Amino acid sequence: MPEINSFGENLKRNMSRVIVGKGEIIERALAILLSGGHVLINDVPGVGKTVFARSLAISLGLDFRRIQCTPDLLPSDVTGLNVLDIKNNEFIFKKGPVFTEVLLVDEINRTTPRTQSALLEAMGERQVTIDGKTFPMSRPFFVIATQNPVEFEGTFPLPEAQLDRFSVSLSMGYPGEEYEVALLKGMLLEHPLENLKTVSSRDELLKAMKRVKEIKVERSVLEYVVAIVSKTRIHRDLSLGSSPRGSIAIVDAARALAGLRGREFVIPDDIKEIAPEALSHRIMLRPEARLMRRTARDIVEEILKTVPVPLQNERTKA
Repeated sequence: MPEINSFGENLKRNMSRVIVGKGEIIERALAILLSGGHVLINDVPGVGKTVFARSLAISLGLDFRRIQCTPDLLPSDVTGLNVLDIKNNEFIFKKGPVFTEVLLVDEINRTTPRTQSALLEAMGERQVTIDGKTFPMSRPFFVIATQNPVEFEGTFPLPEAQLDRFSVSLSMGYPGEEYEVALLKGMLLEHPLENLKTVSSRDELLKAMKRVKEIKVERSVLEYVVAIVSKTRIHRDLSLGSSPRGSIAIVDAARALAGLRGREFVIPDDIKEIAPEALSHRIMLRPEARLMRRTARDIVEEILKTVPVPLQNERTKA
């Protein structure tokens, strides 16, 4: 759709002033934002994950909060807590950092499972329940969580239920040499974030999110998604396949990708592009597969090669 396309191009252009050479990652994150999902970034420190989240919030003019996860972080440090107001002799709820529009949860696997679970309700249902009272979240509510895939000492692996709340798992990777030179050059005088301007608004984002819901998906494409996900449940190298939430994540992200590319319908290539990132963190490898140094992404890409791609008309109809 032209409106979504122009919205996305405007944001990508602005963010690329800070996030150099990562146009594809920016597009992926925007697609998940537009589809109402959340992003998990697996990468080593120093590749720009925090700057990425901040630049997205600044570009959209959204409220931004950051939680640095540590082993002593408590659930109330995330969600907030009731505090006694001595003057009025009543409890007042003080909101935690989760009550924002863009939330960066840095090194999420460094905090305990109890604190990790404090995010489950917020991410899944856009609400937080404290002492039996429910508090609605703002809209949009977009979580970008990070974890270091190399360093495991003092970490608490995310349970499957938590991983399943993330629409995709991304990796930013190291920049190419040319882009790294451009990055260094841009930081000689001041950090690029200092001059980054807001180029869109919350209202424009909400309109774009609503338009994504109008993007058509042909039945044959839906069947293609189900065929891919079903293969993960019977693959010989997997002990756990993807749940239907994986199918939903693929379709939602593919619709947003189609809109960002100016189309009013989803094509199989959109599905093939997003499936590895939407499924790789939702499946579990058997020990034998790990010994063979296979990865979840390898298996998803292998499945994509075996599932027949549906033929489509020039103009797709739902």
